[in-house]
Parts: sequence; structure tokens; C-alpha cells
Amino acid sequence: MNISKSKKLFQEAQNYIPGGVNSPVRAFRAVGGDPLFIKSAEGAFLYDEDGNRYIEMINSWGPMILGHNHPMIREAVIKAMDSGTSFGAPTAKEVEIAELIASMVPSVEKVRMVNSGTEATMSAIRLARGFTGRDKFIKMEGHYHGHGDSFLISAGSGAMTMGNPDSPGVTKGTAKDTLIAPYNDLEAIQTLVDANKGEIAALILEPVPGNMGLCIPKEGYLQGLRDICTQEGIVLIFDEVMTGFRLAKGGAQELFGVTPDMTTLGKIIGGGMPVGAYGGKKEIMDFVSPAGPVYQAGTLSGNPIAMAAGFTMLTHLNEHPEVYAQLNQIGKTLASGIQKINTELGLDYTVNQLGSMYSLFFTAEEVFDFNSAKHSDTAQFGKYFQAMLHRGIYLAPSQFESLFLSTALSHELIEQILQAHKESIQEIQS
Repeated sequence: MNISKSKKLFQEAQNYIPGGVNSPVRAFRAVGGDPLFIKSAEGAFLYDEDGNRYIEMINSWGPMILGHNHPMIREAVIKAMDSGTSFGAPTAKEVEIAELIASMVPSVEKVRMVNSGTEATMSAIRLARGFTGRDKFIKMEGHYHGHGDSFLISAGSGAMTMGNPDSPGVTKGTAKDTLIAPYNDLEAIQTLVDANKGEIAALILEPVPGNMGLCIPKEGYLQGLRDICTQEGIVLIFDEVMTGFRLAKGGAQELFGVTPDMTTLGKIIGGGMPVGAYGGKKEIMDFVSPAGPVYQAGTLSGNPIAMAAGFTMLTHLNEHPEVYAQLNQIGKTLASGIQKINTELGLDYTVNQLGSMYSLFFTAEEVFDFNSAKHSDTAQFGKYFQAMLHRGIYLAPSQFESLFLSTALSHELIEQILQAHKESIQEIQS
């Protein structure tokens, strides 16, 4: 496989872009080798600058539920561009998509558009603090909520310990208000709440985390969080940037029947265009300026092109719920096929799958939180990634990222993926 153009572009990029990439995971450092530079995408395929074709398993980290460059989305974008690219003023499409989101997501009565998932989560935490008059919040170890200072915090030595900055530039003052707990552990949450009585504004989590690989909530866990937050007056925030409109029309909260106070959204609501949103109960959202005192603004928020793409995507998902049955079947077929091949080869690696999200962990242990995910053999994963890539399968370049499937994956393509998996596992085991 010739990737000479990608190699040359990466060398040039490092002269002008930090690390040669505009987002760290793209650098392939966790899996070795140089990143591919993508020229185009269509349906289930990516094409790099050297003309190589790959079956796509990330789908721009989630939003391409219907596959890349879908004609319906493309047409909506082109039509919107005929009227202009940015106004910095209200448009009718903002109202239409806000109404649509409120009708689809159980927790959302009002919603504010922003430009990324990071912006959505930062704004949601600020709003929760302003609404409650409290400073501290709880996040889960290994959950990613964007690169806001408050979220780049690692766990301390125990559940009672304040977080520590994960990145230079994040102050200890910021970290002291961030409390860390392991995912799927209600007892740890209760311990934190008891130790910080009346001081916690919010609890934020990915209800189904995908940023430590895919983990699934234990039975009763999400409802337990809901009960604790209700009792203590804590704003429960579901970060559904990945899961919103992917696991169900109403996201993970619909799937599990647990309604948070606020929800952060992104990716899919722009149909692949840069966009994010945060929404929730009317009484909380009315604290946002200009209705209330909590300030948040953005010149490009509600960008007309992003709104047109997102409205088209969400309307399709809302009117065609059979998409989710199709996605679920694709996910089950792939995950069960991988499990079967692993068993035939005498391997007991863990496969977690929910709907159109799945992760193959290179560990025999059950993976249900960040600590158990860290038991994975990342060196083996790196070899597997490269073996799959050479067979034309484009995976997430990290053991600790979920894969995201699309309806563009036909039965024939799934069979190709499974065959590549078998050959790749045999290669790295030999």
C-alpha cells in the first residue's frame, strides 16, 4: 500500500501545525506509523491522497450515521449556501431545529446552539453552577467532555480526593472544584456527595462512554445517579455528544429510560458540520443570557449551513425509526462475528457493543470502567490497527476509542471486515 503523499504531507504539516495535526489522536502516536491524509469520502469509504480506499469504521467520530457525503445532506448544504454562509443573526431554521430537538430528546425543553461539543459541555457546567449557586461538580474517570479546563482533570488518590490537572495550563484552582469518581460505581458517588454536602452543582457523564473504549452502564446505575442528584439538588447532565440520536432518536436517555436535567449534544445535529448544543429543563435554560444572568455567546452559533444539514439529518431519523433497527443489526452482526472468530482462534478478548457502537479490547477481563479498560494490551492493539489498515479497514487509532458504524455498511462489507479481522488477528499472533 503506497502512502507516499500522506507521508510527505505529514512532514510538511509538522513545520506549520503543532504535531502535524489539528487534533492529537489523528497523529497515530498510539498505534505507530504516520497518519493518512484523507482526500474524499463517500458512503462507507474513505479515500486517501494516494488513492487508497478504506472501509470506514469511525464515521467522523460519530455523526455520519447514514455514511459519508449522503446526497440528502449534501443537497441541504448546497441549497443553504445559495442564501449565504453566515449572518450572525437569527434564522428560521434555528427555530425549526430547536423545536425538533425538543420533540425528540426527553430532557430538552429549551436548547441553545453552539459550535462544538466542547463548547456545549463548558457552557452546561457554567449554567449548572449559575443555576445552583454552587461551585463543584463531579465527572467520571476516563470520560471525555472536550478540552475545557475543568474537564482535563485526572483522579486523585481516592474518591475523597480533589482532582489534579491533566495538562499544563490547567490551574490547581480549577482542579479543586472538579471531583472524580469511577464509572459504574454508585457508592463512590454517594461518598463524594456526603463529603461535599450542599457544594456540588452538577454531575456530568457520558451515559454510555465511548472515550475509554465503549463501556455499558450496569443495570440501575443511571437511575441511581438520577435518584442521588434529585435528592441532593444536583443538576444531572448527560453528555450525549456521541450517543445523542445514535443509540435511539432520543439518545441514551431514551434507551435507558432515565431523564437528566440537562443534555449536551454535537456531531449528529450538524449532519457532519461543526455544531454543538446544550439543552434541558426550561427553568434551568432560562438562566442563560439574555433570558437570565449566565452569559454565553457565539457569533457562529446557529450557523445557517450547519442548521440546514442538521435539520435534514434529524428529520430523516425522526421520520424513519427503522434506521435504528438497521444500525443495531449491523452492530450485533459485527460484534458477534468478531467474538466468534476470536473464540475459534482460542482468544478471549472482550467485545463491548451497544447499537452501532462497539469496541474490541485486547484483554480477557470484563471492561466496565476506565481502570478495567487500562488492562488492555495497547501494543497488541497497535499491531492489530496496522494489520487492519493494510487490509483496507480504517479503525480509530486508539484502543480507547469506540467505533461508530453507519447504515452504509452492507452485508458484503461486513463480511470483508470480519475476514480482515481474522487475518489480522492471525498475523499478530504468529
